[in-house]
Amino acid sequence: MKALIAGKNGTLGKVLTKTLGAKGYTVEGWDRSRIPIDDYARMESFVREAAPDIFYHLAILSAPTGLPNEGWKVNYEWPSETAWICRTLGIRFVFTSSVMVFTNNARGPFTPESIPDETGGYGYEKRMAEERVRSQCPESIIARLGWQIGDAPGSNNMIDYFDKQTSAYGEVRASRKWYPACSFLEDTAKALAEIAVLPPGLYQIDSNKKWNFYEIARGLSKLHGGKWKIVPTDDFVYDQRMTDSRIEIPALDTRIPGLK
Repeated sequence: MKALIAGKNGTLGKVLTKTLGAKGYTVEGWDRSRIPIDDYARMESFVREAAPDIFYHLAILSAPTGLPNEGWKVNYEWPSETAWICRTLGIRFVFTSSVMVFTNNARGPFTPESIPDETGGYGYEKRMAEERVRSQCPESIIARLGWQIGDAPGSNNMIDYFDKQTSAYGEVRASRKWYPACSFLEDTAKALAEIAVLPPGLYQIDSNKKWNFYEIARGLSKLHGGKWKIVPTDDFVYDQRMTDSRIEIPALDTRIPGLK
C-alpha cells in the first residue's frame, strides 16, 4: 500500500507518516517547490506517477511563498483539484478540515450534522473546501480536527503555544469556560490511518469529552514537570467540542494524569 501526503513535513504529517509506515505503507510527500499547486496538468501527472492507494491532504498555509491569494489556493483550490484528480484515478481521498468551520457564536458539542457557519478567514476557507471536496469527489473522507497536542514546542501545537505565551507574558491564561476540541498528535494520526477504510463522508476527531482549557493546561503543565504557570480565567466562553461515535480515539485523561 502507498500513501501520498500533502503536508507530509508538517506538525501532523510527520506523525502520520510514522504511523502509516508502521502499518507497512510506503509514504511519499508533495513537494510544492517541485510540483506547483496551481498547475492542474502537472498536479495530475504527479499523482498518476506516484500512483498512491490513498491521498491524505493535510496541508495548510504554514510557510507562505508569496503566491497571490495563497491562503485560498492552499486551503480551498488545492484540495478541490486533488479531490477531482483522485476521483478520476480511483484513489481514496482524505481531506483534513477543522473545527474552525464553526464561529465563536456557535455552541458545541458539534455533531457531524451541525451546520458550519464561519464566514471569514481560515475557517471559511476550510468550510468552503469541505463543500467543494464533496462535490468533486463524493467518495472522499473529510475529517475535522481540533487543536493538536504535541510533546515539544517548535510546531503548530498546544505545547508550542504554552511556550510562546510564557516567553511573552510569563504565564498562560486559560479559560475555565472554554472547552476546546483537541487531541494528541499520535491519537489523531492513528485515527486518520484507520479512517481510510470507513465509508465516505464527514468525520470528527476529538479527544476532549468534558474538560475545560484550564484543566487541560494545568494537567499538561504537571505532565511536563510544572513547566508553565497556568492562570485560570473566565474571559472566553466557548464549547468547541466535537462528537462522533464512529471514531475510536482515547479520551484526554488516558494521556493526562489528574484529569477527572
